[in-house]
Amino acid sequence: MANVRLAAVWRGATGATGRQLAAALLGCALLLGGWPVPAQAAGVSASATLERSVKAAFLFKFLGYTEFPPSAFSDANAPVVIGVIGADELAAELARIVAGRTVMGRPVVVKTFRDNETPSNVHLLFIGGSDSARVRAVLRTVKDAPMLLVTETDNALQYGSVINFRIVDERVRFDVSLEAADKNSVKLSSRLLTVANNVFKGAP
Repeated sequence: MANVRLAAVWRGATGATGRQLAAALLGCALLLGGWPVPAQAAGVSASATLERSVKAAFLFKFLGYTEFPPSAFSDANAPVVIGVIGADELAAELARIVAGRTVMGRPVVVKTFRDNETPSNVHLLFIGGSDSARVRAVLRTVKDAPMLLVTETDNALQYGSVINFRIVDERVRFDVSLEAADKNSVKLSSRLLTVANNVFKGAP
C-alpha cells in the first residue's frame, strides 16, 4: 500500500459532519476508474501517484465548500475555472475528475498556466511544487484576486495562500488561512474548516 493512505485522509475528523465530508471526498477520489494505478514504469512512484490523485480530488471538492463573490463570474452561465501551475499531471487528473460535472450549477473546466503567465478568470488556483520562491512570485501576481489559492509548499500561508496541503503521518491534510481567504474575497464553509489540519485566523 502506498504511504499516503487515501482511506485515512481525514484522520481526526469528528462528528457526523466530518464523516459525511470525508465520505464525499473519498468518493471523489474514486471517480471514473477507482484507485490510481502506480506509474512506476514511467519513473513515478506509486506513493506520488496516489498523493497526486488525492490532491486532485480535494481540489474539486473544495469548490463545493467555497463561496465566491458574484463579481468572480462574468455571467450566469460562466464556468467555474480551476487553474493549475507547475503540476501538469495533476491537472490532467483533475480534468478527468471534473468532466461532465457541475459546481453551483456551473460546468467546471481546468486550465494550465506556465510560470510566466498571469492567471486570470480563475476561481481556484493550484500552485504545485515545493519551490517557495516560485510560489511567492505567483501569489504576488494574483494578490487580492477573488480566487481560492491552494499550494503544497512550506510556509505558503505566510505568502498569501488560502489552503496549503501537508503530509501529516503519511496522510494528505491541509491548513487554512482565514485572513488570506478574506483578502481574496472567498468564504469557506465551516464544514470544511472542521476537517482542516490547522485553521489560522491571523497570520500563521
